[in-house]
Amino acid sequence: MRILHVVPTYFPARRYGGPIVAVHGLCKALAARGHEVDVFTTNVDGDGTLDVPVAAPVNLDGVRVHYFPSPFPRLYWSPMMRRALAGIGAYDVAHTHAVYLWPGIALARAAQKHGVPYIVSPRGMLVPELIRQKNRVVKTLWLQTLERRALAGAASIHFTAPLELQEAQRVGLPLPSPAVVPNGIDLEPRPDVPREENTLVFLGRVTWKKGLDRVIEALPPNVRFLIAGNDEEGLTPRLRELAEKRGVADRVEFLGPVYGAAKNELLARATLFVLLSTSENFGNAVLEAMAMETPVVLSPDVGLADEAVRANAGVIGLESMDALLRDPVRRAELGRNGRALVASRFTWPRVAEAMENVYQCSIRSRP
Repeated sequence: MRILHVVPTYFPARRYGGPIVAVHGLCKALAARGHEVDVFTTNVDGDGTLDVPVAAPVNLDGVRVHYFPSPFPRLYWSPMMRRALAGIGAYDVAHTHAVYLWPGIALARAAQKHGVPYIVSPRGMLVPELIRQKNRVVKTLWLQTLERRALAGAASIHFTAPLELQEAQRVGLPLPSPAVVPNGIDLEPRPDVPREENTLVFLGRVTWKKGLDRVIEALPPNVRFLIAGNDEEGLTPRLRELAEKRGVADRVEFLGPVYGAAKNELLARATLFVLLSTSENFGNAVLEAMAMETPVVLSPDVGLADEAVRANAGVIGLESMDALLRDPVRRAELGRNGRALVASRFTWPRVAEAMENVYQCSIRSRP
């Protein structure tokens, strides 16, 4: 198949968190399965731009990535991308990973015009509570006008977990042929590093919805909390202040972004990985922690929470954390189960095969 992915930002713009990693992982795995995969994206990277060519595609792990400049980076609007989308008829199927942003609407319009089936991945953005939290009026107007038509015309709406689908259904928008396909991971060996006692680790964007304040407020005595990730919202000073008020500032560390081998070592050393998000459509870092045989402590609002509990790889709620910290035997059991779960369900080849089936069904159902 010839497959086109459209996403507002792409590698190496890591600051945007898990979706960037997940989309590239999927594209790379599809290319490895013999498909021709193109990505249309912008060169936006926060307040700046990526140091990438915009005149010719870049080959990243077998994926042809086309970076387009955007005069209005907050909306990722790009006249060059719009002109390129006029050639969408050359593709068998298209897939957009954007809501509330121009590239997703542009893809939907071009695909509808040229009769190309397309899939929409909301990536956790269709949650009523998140819509109300920020720019409620603007988001609601966008959803009820532009986004409604884009969703209604899709061959399928892709969700990464059943929880994400359930949340999106509460928004009341058309969700034709919903398909649940998880994100994946490249399963790497666990580094040969010792496990540290009484060390909690968070990995991800430092943002309000991740529940970091809840961990700081409930931090048990003699336990460290290591927070790894970039802070686009400037939340760190407030979290430091909270740690000071709670008398735990000497046990809360902000490490900044951590990637590659250093990330794996951090997760492999941790006693527990903690993610208490108020809304998390999937939780890529949960997979990364389980792959390092680290038990996970999650909120029920994390998309992977039910899966981790069923596999006996983690627990839900801070109230379960103290018992785990005192029980190394159970932690070791949960860690082994977590890695086995990742190997059986969440490697990129398995995920790409499942997404391939969604594409094939979308092509067959084309009028």
